[in-house]
Amino acid sequence: MPGATRGPFDGVWNIVRFNWPTFTVTLLLVLVLLGGAVVVTAPVWRVVLAVAAAGLAAGTFVSLAVSHVIYDRSDLYRFAWLTRINGDRTPNAAVFCQTGFDESSALLRARTPNTHWTLLDHYDPARMTEPSIQRARRHCPPAHGTVAAPHNAWPTAPQQADLVIGMLAVHELRHCDERAAWFREAARTLRPGGRVVVVEHLRDMANLLAFGPGVLHFHSTSTWRRSWERAQLRVHSEFRITPWVAVVVLEHAA
Repeated sequence: MPGATRGPFDGVWNIVRFNWPTFTVTLLLVLVLLGGAVVVTAPVWRVVLAVAAAGLAAGTFVSLAVSHVIYDRSDLYRFAWLTRINGDRTPNAAVFCQTGFDESSALLRARTPNTHWTLLDHYDPARMTEPSIQRARRHCPPAHGTVAAPHNAWPTAPQQADLVIGMLAVHELRHCDERAAWFREAARTLRPGGRVVVVEHLRDMANLLAFGPGVLHFHSTSTWRRSWERAQLRVHSEFRITPWVAVVVLEHAA
């Protein structure tokens, strides 16, 4: 199955190639700061410029190193963590949701060949305008069989799925009302006893230290909780895949 394997640096390489303008500007800024440290004569300014260049370079290196650990070295895309949710049971039917970039569904289908997967793409170019997402879609178009679906109106039958997964995707729905609508559709699609699984970075200290201001792209735990509680879902269990990625398993509250 195409896309069912990953190279040892695919994750960090995707970050660099989809965000290359940011990294290019960062590199140029580091070079300018270092050049300034060489040119200026005042010792204080030499130190300031050199420290600024070193800090900027170190921050970029740390974010890429952490990304490599998360996306290339951890269990995230090996999916052994699914056994913490389903045990030895294989879901008969499952829904996988993405919002512009899918590097997971082929791996999931290869791991669970007896599961019928419905692949939904919630990408909305009017809302999701980040250039990085547009580059990702050009390089990695949706997998074969993926169905374009509004985040709040899925083409799924009620109580269709044993499992609904939103993996590193639902945070692209930037407003609480949008995320609550997504969770309501997930709850509608879920069979009694089924699970909704959300895999996301959180706006917390670990991600702040790793990604600096980039942490603002993520949502806090309390923000997520307000969204799924509006859909009458509750936490069944939660755990971490590395300190930077959280897995929250939800079920019907009733």
